[in-house]
Amino acid sequence: MAPRIQLEKAAWRWVESVKPEDISRDHIELAYRVNLPACKRGTCRRNCKGNPNCLVGIGEQAWLGEIDENAFHNIDDPNSERRNKNTFVGLTNLGATCYVNTFLQVWFHNLELRRSLYLCHNSRAQEHNIDSDYEPQSICEHLQYLFALLQNSNRRYIDPSGLVKALGLDTGQQQDAQEFSKLFLSLLEDTLSKQKNPSLHNVIQQQFCGQFSYVTVCNQCGRASPLPSRFYELELNIQGHKNLTECVTEFLKEEKLDGDNRYFCENCQSKQNATRRIKLHSLPPTLNLQLMRFVFDRQTGHKKKLNTFISFPEQLDMGPFLEGKQDQKCVYELSAVLIHRGVSAYSGHYIAHVRDARTSDWYKFNDEEIEKMEGKKLQLGVEEDIAETVKSQARKPRCSKGYHCSRNAYMLVYKVQEQENSDPSMTNVEVPDFLQRLVDRDNHKFEEWCNEMADMRKQSVDKGKAKHEEVKELYELLPAEVGQPYEFVPLDWLKKWLDDSTATKEIDNSLFLCSHGKLHPDKVGEAKRVSLPAAQHLYQRYGGGPRLDGSSLCKMCVGQRCRVLRLKNQLNEDYREVSNLVKRTLSGEGYWVGKASLRSWRQLALEQLEEDEQETKHSSGQTNGQGLHTMNKEHPESNEEEMKTFNEDIVCSHGGLSILETERRLVSSEVWTKLRAYFPKAPVFTQQHESCRQCLMLEQEEKDNEAVSKMMALDQKNQLLNLFQEKNRPTLTSWPQSTDVLHIVPLFFVDEWRKFIRRPTKSSPVSSVGNSLLLCPHGGFMFTYDSLVNGDAQHIALLWPSEWEVISKLFIVDQPISIHRSSQTMPSGSTTQYSTQPELCWDCREGFIFQQQRDLREYTQATIYVRKVIEDKMIIREAAPEINASSSEAEEEKEEPQKVDGEKDPSFMQSEDGVKRLKLNDGSTAAAAGHTPTASVGKTGGIRRSTRHRKLRGEKALIVSANQTLKELKIQIMHAFSVAPFDQNLSIDGKCLTDDSATLGSLGIVPESIICLKADEPIADYAAMDDVYQVGMPEEGFKGTGLLGH
Repeated sequence: MAPRIQLEKAAWRWVESVKPEDISRDHIELAYRVNLPACKRGTCRRNCKGNPNCLVGIGEQAWLGEIDENAFHNIDDPNSERRNKNTFVGLTNLGATCYVNTFLQVWFHNLELRRSLYLCHNSRAQEHNIDSDYEPQSICEHLQYLFALLQNSNRRYIDPSGLVKALGLDTGQQQDAQEFSKLFLSLLEDTLSKQKNPSLHNVIQQQFCGQFSYVTVCNQCGRASPLPSRFYELELNIQGHKNLTECVTEFLKEEKLDGDNRYFCENCQSKQNATRRIKLHSLPPTLNLQLMRFVFDRQTGHKKKLNTFISFPEQLDMGPFLEGKQDQKCVYELSAVLIHRGVSAYSGHYIAHVRDARTSDWYKFNDEEIEKMEGKKLQLGVEEDIAETVKSQARKPRCSKGYHCSRNAYMLVYKVQEQENSDPSMTNVEVPDFLQRLVDRDNHKFEEWCNEMADMRKQSVDKGKAKHEEVKELYELLPAEVGQPYEFVPLDWLKKWLDDSTATKEIDNSLFLCSHGKLHPDKVGEAKRVSLPAAQHLYQRYGGGPRLDGSSLCKMCVGQRCRVLRLKNQLNEDYREVSNLVKRTLSGEGYWVGKASLRSWRQLALEQLEEDEQETKHSSGQTNGQGLHTMNKEHPESNEEEMKTFNEDIVCSHGGLSILETERRLVSSEVWTKLRAYFPKAPVFTQQHESCRQCLMLEQEEKDNEAVSKMMALDQKNQLLNLFQEKNRPTLTSWPQSTDVLHIVPLFFVDEWRKFIRRPTKSSPVSSVGNSLLLCPHGGFMFTYDSLVNGDAQHIALLWPSEWEVISKLFIVDQPISIHRSSQTMPSGSTTQYSTQPELCWDCREGFIFQQQRDLREYTQATIYVRKVIEDKMIIREAAPEINASSSEAEEEKEEPQKVDGEKDPSFMQSEDGVKRLKLNDGSTAAAAGHTPTASVGKTGGIRRSTRHRKLRGEKALIVSANQTLKELKIQIMHAFSVAPFDQNLSIDGKCLTDDSATLGSLGIVPESIICLKADEPIADYAAMDDVYQVGMPEEGFKGTGLLGH
């Protein structure tokens, strides 16, 4: 079938030869495409929207093909949640609890620990009513129940949230796995020591605890000082090593104590050079070896991960490292490998490779997923890294038989090797009856859930099969035969009816109606023509309406569209004829036409025709009987230019003919007739039509007013010439000797007055001075003499007494303001005092200063500048590219042209009552803060400084807030200058900033401050700062959790 646009053109091709009054039923059916041939299955890749008879590709494929029962439901097979035979149970990851899950699986596979936990007394579980849910309380109870479920549950994985909640862990925060292991075993040891059964008191020590001592030997006297200690794990440094033996050897190697680190020998009674080493005395049955992959980086101040490959054996002989006790078992077998995937110490994923003690098979425990490792998959400690770049990948070294190599293993668990003839019962751990009852109840609940899901699946399948038969039968009825009765049904509704995943609603045809209540021609592409029997069945089953049959084809809409299309085809020919006619000399009666309208009449006509065509087109936003013009009336705020019609450019505001004769011209009646055909509603002005009388009167009044304004401006300029030209102006710093009084007006008044003088016909005359802008609500003056000298003078203008006399006569003055100079003779000499009238209002002045200082302490999203220096004096001049200092870094300010000397730059803001208020300068704060409450103050000199900051090259602007800490600022600076926080020396006004926890407000950093940065040493390896980018807040660790007794 042809594309939709081609089908639409073909449907209206007949309009070229048919007038609107000659339209027949055949033409209407052509417009509605009633007789287009229906598409056959297999010929269309998708549904033909331009063909109402195409019923292919609307979703029927799912019903006409083979039945797939899974298509009738979205319920997963409950058996997928069932535990597989001869495998283990996984643990749900609650967000970032994979580190907990790995250790729980390792401890579960420690048969001695599991057996001991099952022996713990648990009266709550033994007396529990099986009809209610069991809720453990203590850590032992949680671990007992969890291990019992891991052993005998029918589920593929279980939820450890009970234990995690009891420990108070944050499920969204990934923690240090090694620290969790230490704290949890310590907590478990303390809990077991309180059990009634004495054999449980030392379970943790018996399983994990070994003995070593720190032995220090004095080089002078040879005295050995041993310090015995216990260990639950050996922490081995891996940096610079290739295999486990090297790591253990370094752990036990001798250390020299000399220089400042000399040892105080009690035998010699003085500090002596000495040696110190660790001696292993006994090893536990379960030997935990922590590989120190996460180390502290001095340059960044945070942890980082060492991705060093370490080789480790399946069988480890610790005999060469033991001191004495040769009868002790020293050969260990690898039992578990704990792995961290990821290149950062603050993110990644934890996985455990664990050996089954009964079968010696290896399994990978990845939260919910359990996988047996055999064949090529048996590569212990090997997992793909997360977010590892190609450059950071290193080639894995070759390993000998019986050895494994890993760059991600952070803990190795070895179990002492058992004799071959050992008791087989030692590998069998039975779940106690009181725990098995709870497991059986959980299994029963799981089976009930499985049966319920299976029933729901079966019901959905049965319902789907029934609908399948119904739809298949009804779809065969849909096509309408030629000459048979038919109706139109929405295409979207048919698609939803065939889409079983959505509920079928009633049929809604209301959006397809034209303004005459019939089917709109434009909507025929979104509807399908179906047979009358099929339509009756659908409406009977689902309801809806209004029903659209063969009588719903709108003849009026087709006729209107026909007229518009014919005019559009005629437009180009008429345009050429009008262009030739307007060039001829006018003879006889003429008509006024706007020149702008005449220049663009073809475009206006095209827009008018498209608007008329839009009325015949359907809009889903309009209701029955509502056309485009009614919509425009409801929205009078629409753009006037878009609604402009022909000849409106010569219509004045009073509706008459415009008085601007240069914007209109006369055209002949022949031209006007042709234009009138396209613009029947255009304003008509004949040659004898007079111009608007009201506009003529207003034009004369405006000329008279302009003459008066020019005279007024000239008079005021002559009387206040020096004020206008800014010549011979008085200043406070150089008080004129000829007077003791100067008058004050707002600079805003003077600026507005000058605008009027310069352009009296374009600006409004100034009528009042408005000195109340400079007064507080009590009528007092808001500025001191010192504050005016130091910056506030930019808001005022000083006048000579003679100028004030003129201003008092010419303008309305609400409140005179003046500043007076007086001399007083004192025993120490004469002093000059200055006072204002009205006097200063100290209460309002102090309140204003307090508010200014408070604003400086409580700012948000303010700009400060960081300047990098060398040797405390040289500013970095390199043209380094400006990188984003933070997510909200200040934009580069643009250079402004230098202001002419004497030019003021006042700052005004609109107050709530609509009156313009002066925005006071920050520079007045310091000057006024120390004044005493008196109206007369002593003279102090000063020069107003520009408050505008000019950035230097190499300086960067940062956006900060007062409550932000210095540490957070250092992180921003690190992003901007690539200098690590530990290498940053910051100072402001010569004061060093050292307290990382202090806020910027408390450190005196205010908006527009300049902070100097001196870097100790540059970091060449920017990748080393990866972890710093990921840590915005200080680490809390396990603070506040149950692991620390909270």
